[in-house]
Amino acid sequence: MSTVCAIVCAAGRGNRAGFDKNKLLVPFDGSTALEKTLSVFDCSLIDEIVVTASELDFAEITQIAKSYARTRVVLGGQTRLHSVHGALKTVRSKIVLIHDGARPFVTHELVQSCIESVKQHGSGVCALPCTDTVAKVQGDRIAEVPDRKELFQLQTPQGFWTKEIASAYEKAINSGRTDFTDDSSVYRAFCGSPHTCLGARGNYKLTYAEDFAYPARVGFGVDTHAFGKAQDHIVLGGVKIPSESGLVAHSDGDVLIHALMDAMLSAAGLKDIGHYFPDTEEKWKGASSVKMLELVHGMLKEQNLRVQNVSIAVQAERPRLAKYMDEMKATLACVLELKTDKIGITAGTNEGLGYVGEGKGITVYATVLLQSPLAV
Repeated sequence: MSTVCAIVCAAGRGNRAGFDKNKLLVPFDGSTALEKTLSVFDCSLIDEIVVTASELDFAEITQIAKSYARTRVVLGGQTRLHSVHGALKTVRSKIVLIHDGARPFVTHELVQSCIESVKQHGSGVCALPCTDTVAKVQGDRIAEVPDRKELFQLQTPQGFWTKEIASAYEKAINSGRTDFTDDSSVYRAFCGSPHTCLGARGNYKLTYAEDFAYPARVGFGVDTHAFGKAQDHIVLGGVKIPSESGLVAHSDGDVLIHALMDAMLSAAGLKDIGHYFPDTEEKWKGASSVKMLELVHGMLKEQNLRVQNVSIAVQAERPRLAKYMDEMKATLACVLELKTDKIGITAGTNEGLGYVGEGKGITVYATVLLQSPLAV
């Protein structure tokens, strides 16, 4: 069985993204692009991982690499060509896959496809047929429009027999040429025409700042509280509303905010509000749910996640809520750092059916959309 190494290129700066550090190390969807990339290659298909790093990022990337088995970090060169050339000298496996760390959406299926292509054809370059018309432009005029049936967009990983691609890189360095844009062009110049394997639309490269705003996350939360507390009001959306009795709860019983918090935590992949605000702890007795919402909002910000919009549906036979809607929206908008038009709250009865219709309690459903904002 052939052993396989993955070289992950992470020695660049990504200047086009406009960040003040290596784009692979900025917060992205709860971790970093580099961590997401390494997590894919940290699998049974791969026997060793080599990560290239600049001198500036070497310590940080080395610390990250400790979390991934069979992974080591090598110092990169002045260009990607020099970085890969140096990394290849350390590879012990028979097959090597070379991958840009800025493609964190690579899948195990693509990795497997590259490996099989190398075993069958000697090389495997992920490629996608062009769907757009591509033109050769001189100045500001179209000079030529090639037949797009023959045009493919090349991706990574790109796989080869290690000895062949290492030899090709050695010749490339000695040639003094600087026109190589990827590994397949090096292979083509000194070994022969590389074989392609099908890439994936989702395997795109993080290049510009707006690319780091992906992906969005949707969360859903629901909560119910029963009437029965001896008080003349309820708290809903942080607003005190007159009522014949209050809602039974350990905290202030703000069923709307509780449903919203669960939606936010769910979208972020965190635990529910019972874990963070247990009713067995005295400090949460009678606690303001607005304050709890602030804490949850802070948890999301630590993961570089922001609420983009909120949709809430309240099911309540009583009290009537219409005149309190704007105040509730304003309260939530202040905590979540949103404009009020990003928050929707509707209220309805249950037409006399069930515990809601009988006026025994209130149920609230909440959905949220989270996104990682531009990491600038």
